[in-house]
Amino acid sequence: MTEKKAEIGIFGGSGFYSLLDNVEEISIETPYGAPSDRLTIGEIGGRKVAFLPRHGRNHQYPPHMINYRANIYAMKLLGVEQIIGPCATGSLQPEVKPGMFVLCDQLVDRTSGRKDTFYDGPIATHVSAADPYCDVMREVAFETAKELGIPVKNGGTVVVIQGPRFSTRAESKWFSSMGWEVINMTQYPEAYLARELEMCYLNVSLITDYDVGLEGMPEIPPVSHEEVIRVFTANNEKLKSLIFELVPKLPSVRNCTCSRALEGARF
Repeated sequence: MTEKKAEIGIFGGSGFYSLLDNVEEISIETPYGAPSDRLTIGEIGGRKVAFLPRHGRNHQYPPHMINYRANIYAMKLLGVEQIIGPCATGSLQPEVKPGMFVLCDQLVDRTSGRKDTFYDGPIATHVSAADPYCDVMREVAFETAKELGIPVKNGGTVVVIQGPRFSTRAESKWFSSMGWEVINMTQYPEAYLARELEMCYLNVSLITDYDVGLEGMPEIPPVSHEEVIRVFTANNEKLKSLIFELVPKLPSVRNCTCSRALEGARF
């Protein structure tokens, strides 16, 4: 086990590759291979933080090729107990507008073939995914965003697609009709793997687009990677402000169900 070096982990997403100054960089090998990049260790408000770009700092790993198990396990080896997972997401509902933040409390998995558990045997382990995100972290993030004047929605469902392609119009219409708010390519299995290791996970969805457009809004063009990066980059300062205000407010002692996720999970 690596010496405890951090208590809070942050995954960077598309357009968000650096966060901390005056840092230590560390390479970690895990039983699941190497994580996406070297991890950066630093401090925010007196709290030890580890940062990792989930796609690699050169964006070399598309969503379906990310080694999610290695990324999460590397955080665990460093002593991380709470993870902040900002990500670029498309909106599926007209009231969820580009530039907003959505703090999701639910996810729907539409991926395929991803390595999505640490428990392949020999002991059968069934971890509940009823509440995949940490309610405590989400409430703190919501209050912090409001204080900063950031447009934010507390709660919502993210549907996670395989990628790297974007949705067809028929798929997007289906997702919207289900009432799901946002669409993304990386939240599964990232958030669930954190729960398997009894780590808290906070989703911060930065809305960059309207997916392929919404019914009744023909003037909206289908999403492009260029547009995702443009909007995400334009809102990076809001995201950084939220993280720098949020991290010192997170509880140092956890009493949430995330910390007890393995209770009753094994026969």
